[in-house]
Amino acid sequence: MFSNFFQSKSPSISKSLIQIKNVLKRKRKNSPKKNLSSDERLLIKEITEKTMEWNKNNITRTKAYLDYYLSHPELHWALLAHMVSRNAGWNMTDLKGEFLSKILSNKDRNAYFTFIERANWLIFQDAYPQLLIYEESQKRGQNLFYLLPYFHISIFMESVWNQYWKEQDSFLITAALIINEQNYIESRVIRNQEFQEAVISTLEFTFQDFLSLNHILFPFMDEQKIKLKGLTVHQFEKLQDRIRLGKQLYSVLFSNQEQLGMVVQWAMKHQHTGSRKDYWPHFFHEIYEGVPGKLVKPRIDSCKLKPGSARIYSPKLEFAWENIQHKPAEIYEWFQDWRIIYFLNNSGDQVEGLIEEAYCRTIKMLELAAFTKKVIF
Repeated sequence: MFSNFFQSKSPSISKSLIQIKNVLKRKRKNSPKKNLSSDERLLIKEITEKTMEWNKNNITRTKAYLDYYLSHPELHWALLAHMVSRNAGWNMTDLKGEFLSKILSNKDRNAYFTFIERANWLIFQDAYPQLLIYEESQKRGQNLFYLLPYFHISIFMESVWNQYWKEQDSFLITAALIINEQNYIESRVIRNQEFQEAVISTLEFTFQDFLSLNHILFPFMDEQKIKLKGLTVHQFEKLQDRIRLGKQLYSVLFSNQEQLGMVVQWAMKHQHTGSRKDYWPHFFHEIYEGVPGKLVKPRIDSCKLKPGSARIYSPKLEFAWENIQHKPAEIYEWFQDWRIIYFLNNSGDQVEGLIEEAYCRTIKMLELAAFTKKVIF
């Protein structure tokens, strides 16, 4: 998969990555331990049950990520996952919100929701057991990553977790989890024929990218004002681009320690509901404030509502979508090519993350698209 991508590259790798490379080249299959103690079997059962409990919907898994980060701040990925999961929830409720409900058909909105929910459900059920095994390893002062095969975790992650256990390199484990999550959903979601036909190849998906309606926002409170940092997702179907985006989002979130503290404080004070009112209550509301059946004229100008205008409808997730009963995750090993470790390099994915102006333009364009379609149809 990565042979062409790395063909013209010869990146240098650190001593740690050489060790990971050597392990991966020797170990092609993740073989579980044959004889488990009763204590190990009980731990596997508890982790499985806890993962299922917190993976009910976007609200529960988003909370689980934040709770975990607050207990284990060295695992930066947990906070990144929390913030990205918030955005997934906002994208889900947008489908039932004021604009996309006018632009997309009910069939398309259901397909989009299933696409987002399936990807996030899969990532959680793969990543959360890893976090819990690390937590238990810390409690016992013992490396328990040999239990990862019982959760069908990739040998790539087992190799990196063992290296992390020795070095405690926060960047290394964060980059590895980003690589893992995107490879994990590559065939299960992105290349899945059902999602390809229903979502990826649709005109609406192309339209969404054209209008940049896929911003990932990191809100934070600065001097009594909510500010936004983040990035825009383009070419979501390309694996390398998604990995690079994940590392860039990590940079936006963690490169500025003062801003990081403000993001964490905001997240702790604002419970995730799925409504965009969570970060902009002056602009969004979970209750529809317009007159039912009456055509609402464009009312957004420079990210401000015209005086006397109703706020934009953005419902809470619990009122927008019911929980999905997911089919079990497909079981197979995604790791094939050791050269994927080059993505573990800290290759300077530094970006400013200035997004507020672009996001405001997007909202205005989306409102115009919804208004035009309502008038035409």
